[in-house]
Amino acid sequence: MSGTYLGMPAFPEAAREAVGNATLRGNLRHATHTIRAKRATAVSEVSDWAELREAGKRIKDHTLRHLDRYLVQLEEAVTAAGGVVHWAADAAEANEIVTQLVKMTGESEVVKVKSMATQEIGLNEALEAEGIHAYETDLAELIVQLGKDRPSHILVPAIHRNRGEIRDIFAREMSEWGRPAPEGLTDTPAELAEAARLHLREKFLRAKVGISGANFMVAETGTLVVVESEGNGRMCLTLPETLISVVGIEKIVPAWQDLEVFLQTLPRSSTAERMNPYTSTWTGTTDEDGPQNFHLVLLDNGRTDTLADEVGRQALRCIRCSACLNVCPVYERAGGHAYGSVYPGPIGAILSPQLRGTGSEIDASLPYASSLCGACYEVCPVAIDIPEVLVHLRERVVQGGEVTREGNKVVLRPAKGHAAERAAMRAARWAFTHPGVLRGGQRAASRTRRFHPRTLPGPGRAWSGTRELPPVPAEPFRDWWQRTRGGKDGDR
Repeated sequence: MSGTYLGMPAFPEAAREAVGNATLRGNLRHATHTIRAKRATAVSEVSDWAELREAGKRIKDHTLRHLDRYLVQLEEAVTAAGGVVHWAADAAEANEIVTQLVKMTGESEVVKVKSMATQEIGLNEALEAEGIHAYETDLAELIVQLGKDRPSHILVPAIHRNRGEIRDIFAREMSEWGRPAPEGLTDTPAELAEAARLHLREKFLRAKVGISGANFMVAETGTLVVVESEGNGRMCLTLPETLISVVGIEKIVPAWQDLEVFLQTLPRSSTAERMNPYTSTWTGTTDEDGPQNFHLVLLDNGRTDTLADEVGRQALRCIRCSACLNVCPVYERAGGHAYGSVYPGPIGAILSPQLRGTGSEIDASLPYASSLCGACYEVCPVAIDIPEVLVHLRERVVQGGEVTREGNKVVLRPAKGHAAERAAMRAARWAFTHPGVLRGGQRAASRTRRFHPRTLPGPGRAWSGTRELPPVPAEPFRDWWQRTRGGKDGDR
């Protein structure tokens, strides 16, 4: 990826600051509880939800196993339909490709469809450095852009803002970007939406270049798919003369028929809708209808390296529904900014450290940004076992080991600050492989339990500062089993 947000501390430090913001916690609590309750209702209407979930998982796994073949098939289909395919190994290459394509049109501004991939590579900043202005058209992304802010949620980037804050941002900033906000603007949703609509309409009608991502790419036909709720995306996809789509290579599906599964699971898991209000599909170019120039930039940026990890690769199944964020107790309290990535929440905690590596302080801390409660796995529409990947990445951080980076096998050194943990794990392994030592330790712990502290000393204080130490039983399990013959003689 293009890197962490500049100056971001490790997750625990960033989360500590966020937890102290009462307004932020209130905004997050209200929004996440509302969305997940609506999602639960929408999912309960589908009698075969479990089967759809399994089907989505299998389609994604099959595609990832044969990704090389399907990418070539996609390129051939897009080219045959009049599009041009570009391959970008990393963020820098993708930004360079898009920047040059925009310059070739002679334009100095573009309109954008909401896109996680372009945020991932820092495209807006790259374009700005070359004198090209990128205007976000998704309502939530517009709020973030006008507020000089950062997105904090995959689906609702401005989830950390309330209506009063949004009104103030519109009144203060819209005039600097184009049409000003109406006089006397209130914080009612209808007025805020109308202010955004008026502000954006002139940009839609003026822009000659549109930039998008895609929710799915169909290999057999070369078709791209964007689903949305507002209609702004469709304006960007149809009005400009040139359309540039930046899409991660994992967004591909083999056949048109596969969309049947995801167009049922994605809207219910994300916006709690039975179907998306706007589902836009396009295949190459068509004379006198829509953009006459179409460019597809296929983005790797760490995805091939992630694919090489047999446990971690399941993160590439993600369809960006954000259901995992809405049920996560850690995200609800810390918010998205604490993750230091455009991918916050549980999916970000396993995706960012794989795309970017665990070399930075924040990426090494993200696998620990979880209680491992498993709620994220239960709601994932493609059955990503996020807790399994979190534990896998924690092992990588503590122990190091062999990973793939830029297509090459490298050996990671253990991260700093985990020496005590490694020593404790080695001691535990030794004790568990020596039954006599384990038995003696258990008996000693039981007989001295009256003297045990309520909190751990030294580095352990950070753990016990927010948790109660479990009491040691009066008798080890092995002794109880021998004394009662497994409970047959009663617990005397």
